[in-house]
Amino acid sequence: MTDVILIGEPLGLFTAQEYGDLKDVSLFKRSLAGAEVNVGIGLSRLNYDIQYITKVGDDPIGEYIVEAIEKENIGTRYVSYAPGSQTGLMMKNKVKDGDPKTAYFRKHSAFSTLSESDVEAIDFSEVKLIHVTGIPPAVSETVRTTVIYLLKKAREAGTFITFDPNLRPALWSSKEQMIRTLNEIADYADVVLPGISEAEILVGTDSVDQIAQFYLDKRASVVIVKSGEEGAFVCEKGNPIINVKGFKVSKVIDTVGAGDGFAVGVLHGYLSGLSWEEAAVQANAIGSIQVQHEGDNEGLPTLLELDEYVNTNR
Repeated sequence: MTDVILIGEPLGLFTAQEYGDLKDVSLFKRSLAGAEVNVGIGLSRLNYDIQYITKVGDDPIGEYIVEAIEKENIGTRYVSYAPGSQTGLMMKNKVKDGDPKTAYFRKHSAFSTLSESDVEAIDFSEVKLIHVTGIPPAVSETVRTTVIYLLKKAREAGTFITFDPNLRPALWSSKEQMIRTLNEIADYADVVLPGISEAEILVGTDSVDQIAQFYLDKRASVVIVKSGEEGAFVCEKGNPIINVKGFKVSKVIDTVGAGDGFAVGVLHGYLSGLSWEEAAVQANAIGSIQVQHEGDNEGLPTLLELDEYVNTNR
């Protein structure tokens, strides 16, 4: 039985090892990036069985990515290849303060060709949970159709569905298309995980009450609204909203991947039978660990490390 299945585009990440603009840097470190693969790595380190749906090019970066995923004990049963298409890349500069600048090279990537035929063999009766973000549907119309196809199959099988909007406006042809599509995807989800700034775009308000009501009026039974340093607001249908305070961080190193770490905590809480409030504690903890480490997924904790961090810092 698979605990979690994910769909997304893994990217070869080249992180500058010198300060300065990307055009001026000569030394880079290669690693693995991608929101969904970050979630997969986080859950695998917490001892869950993970399968990852993706498509890569028949090239050195694609080979590296598949090997890196396997080393993280993530299943590659649903990884396919697109001969003639290149695997996506991204570059990130090194900064002393604030968020790093990134450059993406993913247009017409191998993943953009992912289609229903690549995923039709998946049996969702053998999957406990599918986690989807708003990134894959933005990559191409073909991927967008495939995501909806998967969500329909998952719902028919009774598989639990979680959705993190994870906005990437630059990937969409228009803001209107982004809002329409992501709110359509939210119709399938049991749990929705918007950030307040994301919800302000998708829902048109920064009011936690109104954000929660918007998604609870759909299919969702739980909405957990991320609010940065304030932590998170747990909005469960039929219950009062609970503000779960975040963990104090003395120095922020890199905020990239914090939202993915948050999602890891929520899914871990659900799969281990915690209340949604306790799941948000786990989520806040992993998010705060992430911002204290350079890189997209290097700081994701093991179960022992997570328990020690929560017990020490809560």
